[in-house]
Amino acid sequence: MSAPLRARRRRGPPRRQRGVALLVAVLLVALGTIIAAAVAYENAMTARRGAATYAFDQSVLIAQGAEALAAYGVRQLVQQDAKHYVYLGQGWDKPYGPMEIVPGVMLTAYLEDLQGRFNVNNLVDATGRVNATQLATFKALLAAVGLEEKWAGLLTDWIDADTVPGIPDGAEDSTYLGQTPPYLTANRYITSTSELMALPGFDRAHYNLIAPYIVALPHGTRLNTCTASGVVLDAYIGAGHVEFGGTNADTLTRNRANAGGCFPTVQDYAKSFTAGGNPWTTPAAPGATGTRTGIAQTPTGGLNAGGAAGNGPGAPVAQGVQALVGQNTNYFRLTSDITIGSTEFNLYSLLYMDTGYAVRPIQRSFTPD
Repeated sequence: MSAPLRARRRRGPPRRQRGVALLVAVLLVALGTIIAAAVAYENAMTARRGAATYAFDQSVLIAQGAEALAAYGVRQLVQQDAKHYVYLGQGWDKPYGPMEIVPGVMLTAYLEDLQGRFNVNNLVDATGRVNATQLATFKALLAAVGLEEKWAGLLTDWIDADTVPGIPDGAEDSTYLGQTPPYLTANRYITSTSELMALPGFDRAHYNLIAPYIVALPHGTRLNTCTASGVVLDAYIGAGHVEFGGTNADTLTRNRANAGGCFPTVQDYAKSFTAGGNPWTTPAAPGATGTRTGIAQTPTGGLNAGGAAGNGPGAPVAQGVQALVGQNTNYFRLTSDITIGSTEFNLYSLLYMDTGYAVRPIQRSFTPD
């Protein structure tokens, strides 16, 4: 072998160095692949977030359009009614959709009269005193759905302004400070019925039983007998009373469909209070009032077709109940379900109708409770 050839062989890289170079090349290719994949993923996520944001903004605008349409419809229908009542079958309670607003965008919406539910804020009046009629009604409602009556006392003490348990089954700060974590009572009207789950031992399973029948509205709203469920109507009559709910629920639905207007009217409802065993049918002296352990005792009297007390069909009826029911409403809830591609959006709008029948949204939420 010639000397130049041997020299060229000696100048070549060692075998070990060639292996390291190959390993470095493989690592560089792998690192480049990882970086490229990360950049592609980030770009895809950015595009996805942009599309979701655009869909959200579009959904909000569509939901606001549904609010405007619902407000216009309710105003027209109530104004057209000779007595300006709000009742099922009037037209506003018909579900809207599902309807394709634009290609790929679906809308479903429906209205509910919230004054067809029991307003838990009516348990305590504006002076901080417990309303005995409302408390008894809530106890009857709890019993009707299979819950213990003690929750009525606990919720009442949760709402009232003092810090001393004033009624049986009540509880104040001393009870809640022993929870984990500790907390205090609200001592004010609540804004969401989900606050019931702050009561010790009241879980989601309990809440799901009572939720369809209760609402948290400003204090002083009346129950609309034209839209209330049979369970709520029966609760105002008395514990264990079944006339509109239970096995009679289908009859209530048929009567409302055939009435062509409000059913039961306040006068129809009054006739239910003549049954024996009703805790509110014991007549009292005109104007008699009193208090017991902080509970305001409402006077009792009669309610008949003419609205007079103490005589006529349907008498006697607790005057306290008469003051708590009516045939119209101020508060509706609009539920808007919007689907854009694979994105689903829900908006729950609280609509308020004033005395001039103007309807406007006063609260929006992404959850029903």
